[in-house]
Amino acid sequence: MSRMTASPRCVVAPALALLALLAGCASLEAAQLYRSGTAALERGEPARAVADLERAAALAPQASEVQNHLGLAYAELGREAEAERAFRRAVALDCDNAAAQENLRAAEQRAAVATQP
Repeated sequence: MSRMTASPRCVVAPALALLALLAGCASLEAAQLYRSGTAALERGEPARAVADLERAAALAPQASEVQNHLGLAYAELGREAEAERAFRRAVALDCDNAAAQENLRAAEQRAAVATQP
């Protein structure tokens, strides 16, 4: 499996993007979970990343970057159907999220190859 990547924008300022979208304590917790989930993904700990990013997604369901990173973590665990769904949500939430678009295309290609006889 080729390694998919996040956009530089989401790696540089993940917490700020979430905080700008949300208000209150939930936004702070979502930003912290997004940051820790992204760090776990970068350390090669996809199970930990999924746990944190699923919680972040529950707190910030409109955050495209969270969905994209969740898709990356699912893909690292071989949970391809869940990865594709997360990438689709990320693109639906932000059609300008180029990283999510690229990751969705890659997930669709893997799914097409997997279903070939």
